[in-house]
Amino acid sequence: MAGAVVLTCGSAQWPGVGGLSATAVPARPGREDLGETLAGLGGRRLVVCGTDADLAAVLLRLLRTDAVATVPVGYVPSAPSVVARLWGLPAVPTAAAALALRGEPDRIPLIRDDSGGVLVGLGVVRPLEGVAYCDEEVMLRGRARRLEVAPDRALGLVVRVVRGGLFRNRVRRAAGRAVQLGCRPTDVWRDGVASRTTERWTWYRHTEDWRLIRR
Repeated sequence: MAGAVVLTCGSAQWPGVGGLSATAVPARPGREDLGETLAGLGGRRLVVCGTDADLAAVLLRLLRTDAVATVPVGYVPSAPSVVARLWGLPAVPTAAAALALRGEPDRIPLIRDDSGGVLVGLGVVRPLEGVAYCDEEVMLRGRARRLEVAPDRALGLVVRVVRGGLFRNRVRRAAGRAVQLGCRPTDVWRDGVASRTTERWTWYRHTEDWRLIRR
């Protein structure tokens, strides 16, 4: 199909649907890996084969080239995917590839953070001791096993705070446009990849959505 550019990230493979060849890039590709490809899109859709972290890396480059709101992006996961589960993408690679080539884009909230990254599937902070807010609502004041953030169609993101109970975990959930936390030094994970150890972190909805091919 002349209207699509296919990227395979890391060890991901293109199923070969549509007779297209793919451009191989490293896992979680950066500016030097994607600059020429993204500059040559010329209005075509972009299909990413890889992990949720690979997809996030590609969207970050689209964001930084002011193209995230205009380029339709198809996704063919090469591993179990939170993105696929959230937005109903096919689990079978050939079906995911066919949808990526022939489907229509839908606007999906893009979640950014204050360290310059983006989140497309699941963000995790663990363990956690401190204070966390979702917009104006206090989600945590004290200790928790973990805090999870994922994109959400309604307001932008959903937050889950998981605390240990005597017999089972207690979960508090809220939706909003941003989550902020201040805490003892702890680890942050973005889309399955360890990001950094930090005492402060913010995730928030970007002003523009990205365009996922999912219909």
